[in-house]
Amino acid sequence: MSAAAEPAASREDLLALIAVLREQNAALAERCALLEERGALLEDQNAQLAAANERLTKRVAELERRLGRNSGNSNFPPSQDVFGLPKDEKPESKPKSEARRGKRKGAPGTGLGMVESPDKVRNHRPRACGDCGTGLRGIPSVGFARRQVSDIPLVTVKVTEHRLHKVRCDCGHTTTAEAPAGLAGSPASYGPNLRALAVYLVVFHHVPVERTARLICDLTGASVSTGWVNTMVAEAAGLTADSLNLIKALLVLGHILHADETTTRISGKRRWLHVACTDFLTHLALAPRSREGANSLGILPAFRGTLVHDSLSLYAGYPGAAHQLCGAHLIRELTAAEQDHPKQKWHQQIRWALAGLNRQAQRVRGGGIPGISPQSLLFYLQHYHRGVTAGLALHPRAPGRKQSPARNLLERLRDQAGDVLRFADHPRHVPFTNNTGERALRPVKTQVKISGCHQSDTGAAAWLAVRSYLDSARKHGLNAFDAIHRAFTGNLWMPPIALGT
Repeated sequence: MSAAAEPAASREDLLALIAVLREQNAALAERCALLEERGALLEDQNAQLAAANERLTKRVAELERRLGRNSGNSNFPPSQDVFGLPKDEKPESKPKSEARRGKRKGAPGTGLGMVESPDKVRNHRPRACGDCGTGLRGIPSVGFARRQVSDIPLVTVKVTEHRLHKVRCDCGHTTTAEAPAGLAGSPASYGPNLRALAVYLVVFHHVPVERTARLICDLTGASVSTGWVNTMVAEAAGLTADSLNLIKALLVLGHILHADETTTRISGKRRWLHVACTDFLTHLALAPRSREGANSLGILPAFRGTLVHDSLSLYAGYPGAAHQLCGAHLIRELTAAEQDHPKQKWHQQIRWALAGLNRQAQRVRGGGIPGISPQSLLFYLQHYHRGVTAGLALHPRAPGRKQSPARNLLERLRDQAGDVLRFADHPRHVPFTNNTGERALRPVKTQVKISGCHQSDTGAAAWLAVRSYLDSARKHGLNAFDAIHRAFTGNLWMPPIALGT
């Protein structure tokens, strides 16, 4: 028997079912649209997060690069090397030597020696015989043992009164004697020795003004004031002005000139200090870090020799001079590039080529060879340029003006190759580094560390003027105290023209 047929759905039921299905379809469509909107939003958020992550990654890499800079891979002085080497970069400790500390057996000693002509001789005779006790007075000596003591006399202020007598002539006119040269116009004053000592301590040994006044008082008994000490530095700057003018003129006429700049502090504010110097002369002055500031020294605009400097852009504004970029700066930048890109080799190749050329130049200056042979020059130059080409290929230009440190370095090595390698063309005269300029700036940093910042532009300018004079005199073998003493006694030291050029 067949099953009974199911009753057919009515038209109303079908319409109701269609309506329900349409509602469900509309709900599904709305949900799909919502999901698509959320998907697009998530994709946009993911893109933003990826971009932010890329920016932060680059920022972290840049901060790590800056944190890793020290005196060995940047222009930072050793005094700013705050952090030590990472554990994986620390050199392995060397095994301890079995040799004992101190002077080695058989090595020559360095004790105080005796002089043949002592300043003073004191004779000591025995009063009685050490055996029988008989008096030995009047018996001639049969020999003596020598003992010498080197000491300094105690320093004590001695007051000298100058009486300028008045004498009346028979004609009725009264004439007063002229005061000796260097005598101050005030009734009581300190002499040139004490004035030179004050300036010597403040400028050459960086002793703070207050401590200088205390030191002079303790050693000599002269109760000088801090204001007097400051006045002496300003007076010394005025007395040395003629020597400084000649120093500037000789720097302009020289064949090699080192230029550099650094920061100092005046009244707690940062200021820029410039130096122009040679192996024989030094000139320090305050000026803004700009071409106008460098021009205010009155040296660089007229200089026509070879200017040795770092890669600061302001020095490019002197086309009348040839240029030599400091090799030490470039070596440090290449070291930094090696740390940033350890898997690449171009930085090692360029650094090796520069070091090889520098060794050849040192042999020329030392008299070992008459000049760098064409074969050696070509050998190192090929490695230099190949290294630059390889580095440029690995670091293409990025869109926009700002480039990576490696790209900037490579473009400088390529575009200014003549200024980088000038020392190899003239190894006997052009130095590889700007160490002479950097050494001239170090005393200023020492002054700020020990004595603090200057309190005025006038005081700082006076200190720098005297320092320039003393540094130039010492480069010519003159004692620093003698140099400043000569300024106060009217016998100012002047640089010889032959050595100055």
